[in-house]
Amino acid sequence: MRPAAGLWRKAKSGVEVNVRVIPRASKDAIEGVDVTALGPALRIRVRAVPDRGEANRSVERVLAEWLDLPRTSVAVIAGAASRAKRVAVVGDVESVDAMIRAKVAEL
Repeated sequence: MRPAAGLWRKAKSGVEVNVRVIPRASKDAIEGVDVTALGPALRIRVRAVPDRGEANRSVERVLAEWLDLPRTSVAVIAGAASRAKRVAVVGDVESVDAMIRAKVAEL
């Protein structure tokens, strides 16, 4: 299996990405792809603590910056209280899919 296979899936309004969050990190960064029990997930480190949604907001911001999209185009849709999350990236399905595919290939 390719590491990126199953990392994201197309949805009606964009793409849904599996992520694994590492809170309280020394820096905000997307570092690669982890293979988890739920399948592959984008590994995102955030400085924020997992308190009152701070880490979730940081995940949304970091992913939006990485994809060069507005912050409002990215939202945590599942796993708000977990390190394993599903994040929606709203936009043209084909262009968002291509953008994520290119960015993952650079990791």
